[in-house]
Amino acid sequence: MHDITVVDLSRWQFAITVLYHFLFVPLTLGLSFMLAAMETVYVTTGKQIYREIAQFWGKLFLINFALGVATGLTMEFEFGTNWSFYSSFVGDIFGAPLAIEGLMAFFLEATFVGMMVFGWDRLKRGQHLAVTYMVALGSNLSALWILIANSFMQNPQGATFNPATMRMELTSFTQLIFSHDAQAKFVHTSIAGYVTGAIFVAGISAWYMLKGRHIELARRSFRMAVLFGVLSTAGVITLGDALGFVGGQAQPSKLAAMEGLWKSEAAPMPFNLVAFPSQKEQVNHDQLQIPYALSLLVTHSMDGTVPGFDKLEQQAVVRIKNGIPAVEALQTLSSKPGDAAALAQFRRHEKDLGYGFLVQRYAEDVSKATDAQINTAARDIIPEVAPVFWSFRIMVAMGLAMLAFFVLAVIFSLRNDIERQRWFLKIAVWMIPVPFLACETGWLVAELGRQPWTVYGVLPTWMSASTHSVGYMIFSLVGFVGLYTVFIVVEMYLMLRAIRKGPDEPHGDDTDWDSDPMLNNSAKAGRLAGYAEG
Repeated sequence: MHDITVVDLSRWQFAITVLYHFLFVPLTLGLSFMLAAMETVYVTTGKQIYREIAQFWGKLFLINFALGVATGLTMEFEFGTNWSFYSSFVGDIFGAPLAIEGLMAFFLEATFVGMMVFGWDRLKRGQHLAVTYMVALGSNLSALWILIANSFMQNPQGATFNPATMRMELTSFTQLIFSHDAQAKFVHTSIAGYVTGAIFVAGISAWYMLKGRHIELARRSFRMAVLFGVLSTAGVITLGDALGFVGGQAQPSKLAAMEGLWKSEAAPMPFNLVAFPSQKEQVNHDQLQIPYALSLLVTHSMDGTVPGFDKLEQQAVVRIKNGIPAVEALQTLSSKPGDAAALAQFRRHEKDLGYGFLVQRYAEDVSKATDAQINTAARDIIPEVAPVFWSFRIMVAMGLAMLAFFVLAVIFSLRNDIERQRWFLKIAVWMIPVPFLACETGWLVAELGRQPWTVYGVLPTWMSASTHSVGYMIFSLVGFVGLYTVFIVVEMYLMLRAIRKGPDEPHGDDTDWDSDPMLNNSAKAGRLAGYAEG
């Protein structure tokens, strides 16, 4: 029997390393394609300013990319060190996309990053542009294969359990990579990265305009970023709705947690705009509801319903009772592999094997599990509702705020009015952390909402961890937190230093004020104000 404290510490360690790593991933995804777009403009127009733009943002991309790699390498090792039973149980499936990610995507990306950085004066324009696109392609392919692996944990497709080997085995690579969850999650996550990159570029460009520095570069970068961002934000909201629909069908318990649904209700169902869920009482306190909205948002109809935890618990009790004979048959097959009766019993109940594992946490001999133990195991299918509920609402609120920001930014930029809107430029700077927080809360919804499963409906989390000591887990957890905090500090230092220095400009700060028709009076006034502030 696993020590639950070790399981919890293993979860904390992996969660912290992923949350740290995921600060770097969206910016890498977003900046890579923005760099490709900037350089495309340079190649097609031949204007030197766009080369300077691409080179400057490329420096910031490189800093982020390097530290993203450093924080990401340890996570794959953690599967073997801290989640050894999970790695053994589903390694045939989970390992395949991760291996492809390393061979196809990571090495592609890493190789072409070097060529992109050092190839400006060694490659022709078209060749260097192709290299930049290969970097962007590699970044997004890397995300694709990682999300395919993660989506198997969310909605296992293309695999079956083999009682002879006691492992899950891949049966359809096509089903694995083309599952609805994998495709929806990849597009949603990638576009969220594009939003992150757009706000990052827009915010830093706004800071330059406030300071009156690098005005031409900042103005052009800002316009490209907000046009890129308004389309991406609309896309991420739309595809987030699609992902919620797909995820709700595959993981009804996660959807119930997102919406705070303790009790099933008749259609049309209200939407809990604000609520304070109580896990112990299984009720919501101080609810603020929008009538009929939940049925419309989730089922896209007025007569659709979403099951609450009361109904899901009842279903879990039935599945646990059906899964107990599957666990009993496996125990027989482990000592008598050729037992035909045990194999036949397993085949009759194998679809609920994972639910049988749930009760094994409370009754090692599942054949003697009491109704109270079965009901306790059924209650475990409820994740921690409050963190999922509020993480989802914070993510959605930030998405809508970013859409409003980009709409205003596009209007001001296309009117050539952005430099006069100093209040808005200050908002743009403060918007930089918002997409990062939205990505983090989105990850929390996805992962916390999957509990108590490592592989949804197949392998409970309590079974998945390695058998380490509590002391070892505390030591390694503290070590990772310390190391990754150093990485974050290094990232911030290098980024801020590069931003303060600004782009390399061999001909002075920008252009001659009197001869440049693109630099209007407001830009000149803004620059003077920036110099005065500085």
